[in-house]
Amino acid sequence: MTELVPNRLLFDFEFPLRYRKKAPPIDGQLSGWTDKELLPPLVLLEDREPFAPIWACWNETGLFIGCCVEGKSQPLRCDPTTFWKGDNLRLCTDMRDARQNKRATRFCQQFFFLPTGGKGNAAVAGSAKIHRAREDAPLHSSERGSHRIVVASSVVTDQYTLEAHIPAACLAGFDPAEHSRIGFYCMLEDRDLGQQFLTVGDDLNWHVDPSTWATVVLAR
Repeated sequence: MTELVPNRLLFDFEFPLRYRKKAPPIDGQLSGWTDKELLPPLVLLEDREPFAPIWACWNETGLFIGCCVEGKSQPLRCDPTTFWKGDNLRLCTDMRDARQNKRATRFCQQFFFLPTGGKGNAAVAGSAKIHRAREDAPLHSSERGSHRIVVASSVVTDQYTLEAHIPAACLAGFDPAEHSRIGFYCMLEDRDLGQQFLTVGDDLNWHVDPSTWATVVLAR
């Protein structure tokens, strides 16, 4: 029987995002991450298992995120111009955690990270506008601009690892001292394995409505 109301919709999630004074190296190898940075597998609330671990942390230089996807049978399909149609990791942030807002403000951003599809088929990252936002935040990428997103991956036949650093200058309104609670959402999409999302899926408009995101606390 299909669930009319997903279990995760019934909760307002809040959890700490680990502070790392020495950030993990962004080299595509995931060598600097530990279990302490793993995001909680909230999908377990619906009696399902996550298909990939996702890590995240922060420090004064910005946010860091990484993932490892195993068990692939199809070649990766990644195109930054249609990033939502292939294999991708997405992160949404709201630097003012305005959970009552049903539409994004200028402090809300959507970032995407692709294991291939960049120059020389390297990893690529960028940001995209949020649909129906009241105001748009500036756009950033890993390939142009004075403030570049740093991204790296390692791809083999049946798996890939991906990690990225979003600099503080790319995060609209990033101010951990004054605004330590931020809106936070991530979605991992895979052509073989499907979607793995933090709170709710496409049917509940996470890509439009920041009130569906979780809250993370940028605390030491």
